[in-house]
Amino acid sequence: MIYRFLLGCAVLASVPAHAATPVKVGVLQSLTGTMAISEVTVKNAELMAIDEINAKGGVMGRPILAIVEDGGSDPATFAQKAGKLIQSNGVATVFGGWTSASRKAMLPVFQRAKGLLWYPVQFEGNECSPNIMYTGAQPNQQILPALRWATAEGYKNYFLIGSDYVFPRTANLILKKRIGQAKLGVAGEEYVPLGGTDFSAVIAKVRAAKPDIIFSTLNGDSNVAFFKQMAAAGMTSAKLPVMSFSIAEQEAQAMGPALVNGSYAVWNYFQSLPTAENKAFVAAYKKKYGARAAITDPMVHGYANVYLWKAAVEKAGSFEPEKVRKAAVSMAAIPSPMGPIKMAPNQSLVQRAYVGKLQPDGQFKVVSQLAGMIAPLPYDALAFPGKSCKPI
Repeated sequence: MIYRFLLGCAVLASVPAHAATPVKVGVLQSLTGTMAISEVTVKNAELMAIDEINAKGGVMGRPILAIVEDGGSDPATFAQKAGKLIQSNGVATVFGGWTSASRKAMLPVFQRAKGLLWYPVQFEGNECSPNIMYTGAQPNQQILPALRWATAEGYKNYFLIGSDYVFPRTANLILKKRIGQAKLGVAGEEYVPLGGTDFSAVIAKVRAAKPDIIFSTLNGDSNVAFFKQMAAAGMTSAKLPVMSFSIAEQEAQAMGPALVNGSYAVWNYFQSLPTAENKAFVAAYKKKYGARAAITDPMVHGYANVYLWKAAVEKAGSFEPEKVRKAAVSMAAIPSPMGPIKMAPNQSLVQRAYVGKLQPDGQFKVVSQLAGMIAPLPYDALAFPGKSCKPI
């Protein structure tokens, strides 16, 4: 409560007394629990975008007041806090969420209230709601490009490891269908509870299966235990490559880059991208949050979501969620650290995919950039034939 009060005061301190009434928005991330390792910095990036917008006059002449809530790495808490933000705080929109379990818990809250959630993280697809703007990667923008790269590199036998909730299980269902179609092999498939730290049985199965590569959909601080126990078992990334879908620069820094050096990840953004827009963003973030701060794909999507919302509000001439939603899918591309970004009619983001290899300094070296922008396809045609998201 003290934090939210001080944040509100800080936002309003630079606004003249005669200024327009602030527009309230929610920032809802896990600030505690197993997912805090990933989500705290997404919150930071969202607040940075809000500060930047306020410094330039706000949205339609109104400053933004951010109300920050902690989802506590718990889906039920996310749902409860989403309801509080919409009903008690009267926010115009909410930025946040990470796990698909948290998103699915919040979805009925936003549907009942006719609110709008800006969701910044890669996920399993299989969902189209008029109450969610999905800016993280769909399966065809992350996991399938990873498989195409691995296949081209000659990897033929895959071991699938994930946290036990909807994203890893659905992602691996899609991967198994595609691996089978390519006449490649699945050496094994194992899950641990979200936040789980005992990988002894899983590692024994990996050792026995002798895969060419591991595809990991582990989330949160389970990754720390997994990589430590793999290294202790003599299975470093140099000996058995790991392709992760939830480890980015921040997680690598928190875990210690030496632990994950040489492992791979696929994202739509890496801190090492050499564009002028990205360099300016990285410099601004480090100035605000410290020179040692690491920048990740979900952070940049969270940051960009605030600007996408601002542009959509201004195009709509309204803060009403329904009008903002319609404006968002019809507006022109806006600049971002990822390059120009634009929403597709299915309320997902059109974006690029990169394969990165972790270096000793904790940064990713881009080893493959898929040509062109990838349109989002929420439903994989092979795993879920006949299903699609119609323009909303």
